[in-house]
Amino acid sequence: MNQRVLTGELIDSGVLKTPRLIRAFYALDRKDFVTPDNLNRAYLNQPLPTLRGQTISQPWTVAFILELLSPRPGDRILDIGAGSGWQAALLGFVVSHDDEGNELPAGGSGYVVSLEVVPEICDFGRQNLAKYNYLKKGIVEYHCLNAKHGFVDKAPYDHIVAAAALPPAPIGGEESSDVPLEWFSQLKVGGRLVVPVGSRIRLIRKTGESNFEKEDFEGFVFVPLV
Repeated sequence: MNQRVLTGELIDSGVLKTPRLIRAFYALDRKDFVTPDNLNRAYLNQPLPTLRGQTISQPWTVAFILELLSPRPGDRILDIGAGSGWQAALLGFVVSHDDEGNELPAGGSGYVVSLEVVPEICDFGRQNLAKYNYLKKGIVEYHCLNAKHGFVDKAPYDHIVAAAALPPAPIGGEESSDVPLEWFSQLKVGGRLVVPVGSRIRLIRKTGESNFEKEDFEGFVFVPLV
């Protein structure tokens, strides 16, 4: 099995549909983002352990999240809980290529700001991204810091995505009380925020400076955001 076969399975399952995302999945080999002891399982459609109790997400789930996010060429994206760097690389491909798959010229490309709090995982993610030259080209920035306050230096963002789960809001709490307010403020009007909350994936559309629409998708398992 290889990345082409894995991508074909995601297409056949109906979860991976958008041509620009399909090209990204073909281009970014998952084996380049797993630990050496998991190379023989890199193309399985399941999460795999990386370091310090974290995981690289199931390919089906990554495809589902990115389809909800709907990234486009030239977008500026904040990637929270970047981990192995695979999702950052997929996003980096999309924002730096046009809809025919041609690389955008310098200055016309979007970029991805990735945040990861665990130093050992930061090193792992940077090493993986370096295999595709995304860091050197400035398409992906990978910062080792806590994502609670987002990353205001490059805000506002067209989209924000998280790969680890926030705790659900307490019963009777505000609908958005589980999402840091800084993430909302750093998102452009018209942008999307996709974040796991408990066992759900939550899609939030920013429809105005203080207006949001929310949609939840149940039945997922994620490591908690730390």
